Amino acid sequence: MGRVLLRWAMAAGLLLLALWYGSYYTTILAWELRKLFSWIWLPVLLSLPWLARPLLRGRAASAGTAVGVLAGVSVVAGLVLGICWLVFGAYLQDRAYMEHTKTVTEPVPALDARSPYVVGQAQAAPHLGDVTGEIADITYLPDTDRFATLVERRGWLAGYEVGLVQEVPLGSGGRSQQRCPFDVDTADARIGGWFTHNLGRKISAQQRWVRFDADDAYVTCRGDGTPVVVVPLKRQTGVFVVTERPAGLALYDGRTGRLTVTDDTGSVPGASYPLSLAARQREATAAVGSFSDWWFERSGWDASEDGANTGNESEFTLRHRDGTGSAYVTLLTPQGEASSVVAVSTVPTRHRGGSLAPLTVHRLDPTWSSPQAIVALIKAEYRDVCCYNDDRVFEVAPTGGSTWTATIGSAQNIRYRVEGRGRIDGREATCLKAADGALIRCAYAAPGSPEEQELRRREEEKRTAQPPAAQPDTGDLSAYTPEQLADLNRRLSEEIARRLKKS
Repeated sequence: MGRVLLRWAMAAGLLLLALWYGSYYTTILAWELRKLFSWIWLPVLLSLPWLARPLLRGRAASAGTAVGVLAGVSVVAGLVLGICWLVFGAYLQDRAYMEHTKTVTEPVPALDARSPYVVGQAQAAPHLGDVTGEIADITYLPDTDRFATLVERRGWLAGYEVGLVQEVPLGSGGRSQQRCPFDVDTADARIGGWFTHNLGRKISAQQRWVRFDADDAYVTCRGDGTPVVVVPLKRQTGVFVVTERPAGLALYDGRTGRLTVTDDTGSVPGASYPLSLAARQREATAAVGSFSDWWFERSGWDASEDGANTGNESEFTLRHRDGTGSAYVTLLTPQGEASSVVAVSTVPTRHRGGSLAPLTVHRLDPTWSSPQAIVALIKAEYRDVCCYNDDRVFEVAPTGGSTWTATIGSAQNIRYRVEGRGRIDGREATCLKAADGALIRCAYAAPGSPEEQELRRREEEKRTAQPPAAQPDTGDLSAYTPEQLADLNRRLSEEIARRLKKS
């Protein structure tokens, strides 16, 4: 009797344990099995005769040889066709991700420059104060032009400690910050946490069959100082070709610990479309041609990865200059050894519904030189400002159909920006500006360009501002004593330095 009760108790305990963990682990299991089935369904189907061999032989012993031959053929066919499906299925998967992709020759919409991602990353730690946690994520919020930093609290059974939203402007002295502490007793869950402190478990308990990428999550601060962790969600679609689609947002309140799953993508100041999904769509452009072109890598584009944009080589989050929103923007090079930028891809950071957001590939004519070549040009043409001590050229980011912007400075202080137009071997404008956009000079200002007109206006202002000064009479220098000549030379050097600083 005691053993029976023990068995029933153990069974009940296992059942309760399965129900407790069910929503989280069954979601993971369902995702992985669905992806696995999409690859193995064909070889399994063709192997059914081999699996049913004992049954067939039992019913028809005289047909044993034929059954054996059929089973062997089915196994070989399953292996061969299974390998073929692994290859062709990957091509079909890329084609499925290209569902809303279009290639155009229209110019890229005008985009606003922003502080480089690595600068926002470097400036987060000094502004955290006495926070003892570890930085888990840094994300650019395009709606407010700020960088958000999410900090994990130390410990296994702990959630997040604080959210920091800071302004990292180009050329402005303002450095507004907002620190939003989490209620570590009430809101004690985080992505990748242990047991009940796992935010993924809470999401699965409320919305099954959806998952997320940890790098897509970020934090925002409400006006009352409440931190909110935003997690863009994804769902699976398809049977034989399985792909992912957006599935709304999970919002985790850092004060109350309340989790809300919503389709209202306009309720957050950051991106609501998963960045990982935008990156997967861009990678799928390799299937823009035929299967043979995809197999031999003769079609599509790769993200420019020549080292110039280390830390953020793809999916730049940039705002549209006309205020209509923001987009993930990537410089594209052709597959192969070529490094010139031939296209720019854009994906909106906000998207309603459960379908893929539209990806637009803007073909460039003329094409651009590589970001690495642009950096080399900046160092050659503006040697007096780049690059000394810790200063370097940061992101070379597209800002329009034929324009790019590169920022110069250190991780703690952006000092200049260089704006270019066209290829670097052409006679178009490449101009040095202060970080706030004030024009300093141009390596070459194309006739009729805004830069050329601005430089002419400045020269005209200099000529009309003051009448030409009369040349002072220095007298006979041979009559000066050595001490007087030394004093004159010192004063002359000081005056030259003063005028250079003014200019």
